[in-house]
Amino acid sequence: MKKALITGITGQDGSYLAEFLLKKGYQVHGIVRRSSSINRSRIDHLLPYETGTKPSLTLHYGDLADSVSLVKLLYKLQPDEIYNLAAQSHVRVSFDIPEYTADITGVGAARILEAVIESGIAKKVRFYQASSSEMFGKVQAVPQDESTPFYPRSPYACAKLFAHWLTVNYRESYNLFACSGILFNHESPRRGETFVTRKITIAAARIKAGQQKELVLGNLDSKRDWGFAQEYVEGMWLMLQQDEPDDYVLATNETHTIKEFLDAAFSRVGLDWKEYVKFDERFLRPAEVDLLIGDYSKAKKKMGWEPKVRMKALAELMVDSDLKAALRDAGS
Repeated sequence: MKKALITGITGQDGSYLAEFLLKKGYQVHGIVRRSSSINRSRIDHLLPYETGTKPSLTLHYGDLADSVSLVKLLYKLQPDEIYNLAAQSHVRVSFDIPEYTADITGVGAARILEAVIESGIAKKVRFYQASSSEMFGKVQAVPQDESTPFYPRSPYACAKLFAHWLTVNYRESYNLFACSGILFNHESPRRGETFVTRKITIAAARIKAGQQKELVLGNLDSKRDWGFAQEYVEGMWLMLQQDEPDDYVLATNETHTIKEFLDAAFSRVGLDWKEYVKFDERFLRPAEVDLLIGDYSKAKKKMGWEPKVRMKALAELMVDSDLKAALRDAGS
């Protein structure tokens, strides 16, 4: 039985990855931060006390800000695969808390990579780093692939870029099997409620259910490459199953504006978004990323990975989920 460790296991990607690996027969371990409020709703259904099964998923207290806890945990677990998904992951918020973002999203990767070396598992472990399309920022080529120059436009993107290049450095310096997945925007019903796609789908559902009157957003013209998170975690796993470590773009090779996503989401419930959406400059970034579109041809050629769910279907499945929740809340 292979053993995998996931940082950020309580997040969108971490929960889907944990499900995926458990179905593959892995023993899965996750790092969670100590908090007075428990936020494990995305993985509750996987835990032994919910499933009534032998524990294949085990949670451990730890933090990417605490290198000692990471070294001790890696030495104890001796995992076969590590997926570093933990981060301060909200781009707009990174402008408000740049130091914290740099520490967790950037230096946090350094701590866990160094823990791999210090715990003595570098020769056996395979390491995945969650890189981001935000690193392309002010894009230097359209579409963007693994050879496109980076031009980060936020503290978040700068931190991700540090972690990305450090992963490459450890791969080359210590012969570590380390891969970076440069993932373009990937969404789902488990997406955090402060991210624009989920704000839109929740609003469409709640307005339809009579629980909300309007939606306030910033830039509606920015273009993004949106895919389905559940498909993207399989790409993460595939990277660590290859003969040689490498970096891969995961994307749909389609770009759509926020307005197009609004159209798809509100049309699903028979509404016109223009009647409900208001603009507020507080939601604008100090430096905007105008266009992202990824070329996933390398991932398709080398790993056989390609996306199936496109933007319209993605928006609809998210709205369906949020509408079900809104109607359930209304009836309770």
